Amino acid sequence: MAKRSRVETELTVNQILDEAFKQILTIGFEAMSYTTLSAATGISRTGISHHFPRKTEFLVRLDQRIGQFFIEGLDFSSLEVLEQSWGEVMQQPDRKAVLQLFFSLCASTDQNIKKLNSLNVVSEVAMSHFAEKGRQCVEQLIGNSALVLLQDGSVD
Repeated sequence: MAKRSRVETELTVNQILDEAFKQILTIGFEAMSYTTLSAATGISRTGISHHFPRKTEFLVRLDQRIGQFFIEGLDFSSLEVLEQSWGEVMQQPDRKAVLQLFFSLCASTDQNIKKLNSLNVVSEVAMSHFAEKGRQCVEQLIGNSALVLLQDGSVD
């Protein structure tokens, strides 16, 4: 078998990551598997596990993309508008999935998961716009979202 070039390897890794991101937002991280990724990409399970030996490595590699995706749904023009846009985000299944993922991983003992920064980025952006009041607002919105998701049964 011929050795693959660095470019081919990078394209394969990006194809896997793109599909992992899509599946995390649509079927959820727990339901995503090497089998579902293989079926969607045409890359063998062994090929996927060669690049991502542990499932949590997908989250580490996608952390920034997940955070950015969530932030793109928010409007930071004022605190009131931020709160309103957060409520709208909670009505969008794919962005709501980011919060579900965050809450489901809170109890994880995996040290790589503890380094995930997705929601911290939201807090940092809010602080850059509104100082301490921005951070407090985001913390309150995260707490309210947790209650909503728990009532919906969306978080295990």
